[in-house]
Amino acid sequence: MKKAKHLFIILSLLVYQLPYAQCAMCRAVLESEEGMSQAKGINNGITYLMVIPYILVALVGFMVYRNRK
Repeated sequence: MKKAKHLFIILSLLVYQLPYAQCAMCRAVLESEEGMSQAKGINNGITYLMVIPYILVALVGFMVYRNRK
């Protein structure tokens, strides 16, 4: 079981990609900008907003696991 857990973590790290996604309207506006600094900021904001719920769910899952064990 421990071996499978380590394998899963290693594969997750290898497959990890930064999620750079924008809605069609945001993409059209941001692509017209020169330098793309604002687009990078939007992408970082999207990533930040997406990661927080996953961290919270993982934290709650860990607390439940620890209390049941």
